[in-house]
Amino acid sequence: MPARLIDGRAHARVIREELKRAVERHPNQRPPGITVIQVGDDPASTTYVGGKHKAAEEVGFSSAIERFHEITQSGLHQRIAKLANDPAIDGILLQMPLPDGLDPDQALEQIPPHKDVDGLHPYNAGRLAQGNPTFIPATPLGVLELLRREQIDPTGQRAVVVGRSRLVGRPVALLLLQNHATVTIAHSHTIDLPAITRTADILVAATGKRGLITGDHIKPGAVVIDVGITRDPDTGKLTGDVDRASVEPVAGALTPVPGGVGPMTVAMLLVNTYRAYRQHLGEG
Repeated sequence: MPARLIDGRAHARVIREELKRAVERHPNQRPPGITVIQVGDDPASTTYVGGKHKAAEEVGFSSAIERFHEITQSGLHQRIAKLANDPAIDGILLQMPLPDGLDPDQALEQIPPHKDVDGLHPYNAGRLAQGNPTFIPATPLGVLELLRREQIDPTGQRAVVVGRSRLVGRPVALLLLQNHATVTIAHSHTIDLPAITRTADILVAATGKRGLITGDHIKPGAVVIDVGITRDPDTGKLTGDVDRASVEPVAGALTPVPGGVGPMTVAMLLVNTYRAYRQHLGEG
C-alpha cells in the first residue's frame, strides 16, 4: 500500500482555529502583536512574509511588515531595538536570508529572547540544548506537533535527521531526543547515507537538496517527514528532499511538498507569538 499522506494544511487549519478562539477569550486586552522585518527584495521571502502576515491577521493578531530595500547593520539594530521596546509587540521576526553585508547573528542577538518567537536567539537555542526550551524554532516545533497530532510517538523509535542546520536539523534532533527517540544526525559528509537512513523508524529530511531521499533510503513502513523545499527548474513546481514517486510505495507515512511541514511552520510561529503574548500579560 502507498504511504499515508500527512496533511499539514489540515492540521495547521485546526491550530489556527484554536488560536483564533483563544484570542477571542481576551476581549478586553490588546491583541497579540507580531512584526516581521524584511530586508531586500527576494521574491521567495516576500511570499513567505506575506503568508505569515495574512495568517496572523486571520487569527486576530495585530500584524505588521517592515520592509527595507537596504539598511545598514546599525540601522537594522536600531529598528529592532525600537520594536523590542514597544509593549504592543510580542513577537519580532527577522526574515532570512539577509542580503550580503548584513550579519544575521548580530541582528538576531538584538531581539530580546522573550520576543524571539523564531527561537533563534542564543539564549533560546541554549535552553533547547539543555532540554528546558522556551521558544523553539517553528519548523522543528511543527514537525513534533505533526507527529503528536498524528499519534506517532517517538518514544523508543530510531530517528534519523538528514541535515544539521541550526534552523531545522539540530533543533529537530534535540526535540526528538527529548521525546525519547534514539537519534542519528546525518549530513552532506555522511558516508553511505542510505545505510544510515534505512535504520530510521522516523526520517526527517532537511537539506534543501531536491530528490535526495529515494525509496532506497527508506525502511519499509517508516514515517518520512520532508522539510526541504525547492522549486523544480523545469516545471516551476515546489518539491522537497524526498523523491515522492519512489518513497511513497515504501514508507508508512509521508508529508507531501507542498502541504506538509510548510503550513505547520507558519502555524507554530503563531503559537509561539500567542505564548509570548500570554507571558507579557502575566498569564504564561
